[in-house]
Amino acid sequence: MKRMIQWAGRVLFLLSLGAAAMVAHAQAYFDEEEEKPWEELPLQLPAFPRDENFLSFYVSPTATNRFYLDTASLSVGSDGVVRYVLLALSESGVRNITYEGMRCQTRERRIYATGRPDGSWAEARAGKWVRIREQVTNRQHAALFTDLLCPDGVIVHRVGDILRSLKKEGRPLVPTP
Repeated sequence: MKRMIQWAGRVLFLLSLGAAAMVAHAQAYFDEEEEKPWEELPLQLPAFPRDENFLSFYVSPTATNRFYLDTASLSVGSDGVVRYVLLALSESGVRNITYEGMRCQTRERRIYATGRPDGSWAEARAGKWVRIREQVTNRQHAALFTDLLCPDGVIVHRVGDILRSLKKEGRPLVPTP
């Protein structure tokens, strides 16, 4: 009986050591995950977009500009940022091209660069992350967030899935002469 009690005591001791080790390991894992600050990937500008790669996306019934994504520039980074080239085309034909990123996790967007008429990029000077807001006018980023890149606030991890959604509704850009 005395040996059984000693044996049971040793087993309990070993089990408590094992449990303590598991708790310490789990705590270290979660601490490591929490301590890692988010880090954005270094900026790599894409090739300047070509008209044949633009597809439109729906913004709202009151939008006067038309909006297009460059299908060749779409990417989903390991940092959780969806990057794309956006074309805003006014009714009078004025084109604004920007290279942007969107973070689904924080509902933010950022402009990395703007397109120049000569087909080159100008890096944004104050390209800070800005909250995406739902509004009546200028809601192209809210439309991208809600409908294409971050449905239900969750990032679409595969470019192919984004392209399939875009191709269902999008129309190609009609080049201007």
